[in-house]
Amino acid sequence: MAMSDPQPAVNAAQTRDAIFLVLTLAQGAEHAERVRKVCGELDGLVRAVAARNIQGNLSCGAAFGFDVWDRLFGQPRPVELHPFRALRSGNRVAPSTPGDLLFHIRAERFDLCYELAAQICARLADSGTTVDETHGFRYSDDRDLTGFVDGTENPTGAEAVETTIVGDEDLAFAGGSYVMVQKYLHDLAAWHHLPTETQEGIIGRTKLDDIELDDAQKPAYAHNALTKLVENGVEVKILRHNMPFGQATSGDSGTYFIGYARSLHPLETMLENMVIGQPPGNYDRLLDFTHPVTGSIFFAPSVQFLTGLATAQPVQLLPPATAPAQARTSPDHTGSERRGTLSIGSLRGVPQHE
Repeated sequence: MAMSDPQPAVNAAQTRDAIFLVLTLAQGAEHAERVRKVCGELDGLVRAVAARNIQGNLSCGAAFGFDVWDRLFGQPRPVELHPFRALRSGNRVAPSTPGDLLFHIRAERFDLCYELAAQICARLADSGTTVDETHGFRYSDDRDLTGFVDGTENPTGAEAVETTIVGDEDLAFAGGSYVMVQKYLHDLAAWHHLPTETQEGIIGRTKLDDIELDDAQKPAYAHNALTKLVENGVEVKILRHNMPFGQATSGDSGTYFIGYARSLHPLETMLENMVIGQPPGNYDRLLDFTHPVTGSIFFAPSVQFLTGLATAQPVQLLPPATAPAQARTSPDHTGSERRGTLSIGSLRGVPQHE
């Protein structure tokens, strides 16, 4: 085995269900040690849960934020890892929100996702506080709740690996991948009042058959025009594993954006083009109908990095239904945060763009 194998979850095929789990880490050496142990045993834990249904394609990627990296691993850190940079332009805001740990859990059956998430949280006990837990699902033929197919331009095969996996540019962290997450809430009532032709201009693709509009037809503000990054004549891509989430009758609905890349540059540039505009003012009109309420950046290190954290003890699963109970009853470590509460970050001190 090479010494820089990426986590399989980074380039795993899209599944029917997912759980996006973002946590913050409690202060104290014992909490850092517990997180290292859980992450070191993650591969064995995934295999143990997956054995209950071998056709479930269960996977889980683990990634870590800038603020927690030194506490967990010391120096060095991945060269491009930094906190999410919040953006504001007019009434468009992309906030930066807390996030030390990301677990990206996917499977063809939701019960497998749920069980793995519960096993992880039960093991973390009071070391981690959940700031966001979003349950994603496949909608129709890989469509977003806007009715448009999502992820059409994703790279595949060798191109996906080239797009997502750090190489010689940062040898200490080769095999890793940068991850950006944002939870977007849709104004579906307003969106579905738009004529289909107007929607297609905003997205830049036809709605029914998912064909990209000709450049002559496509507005400069189209979503896929502003998120297509060409540098030195070459398109720079990212890999999206977005999924819809929501409730049918009440509560929030939208898209959970999760993008993987070997550099933060394309992820951040695409977001700047959407929010601020390219050129400034020519912003993504999709943001008139959806807005992000979270924003965090993580680094998903290689398989060898994670397994190097493991102890020699075999992984023991908690019995079914026991893990969810323990995950729910674990005491909070802050006294002020509630498990499952979404903590929205501040834009104080963020440069303003008009």
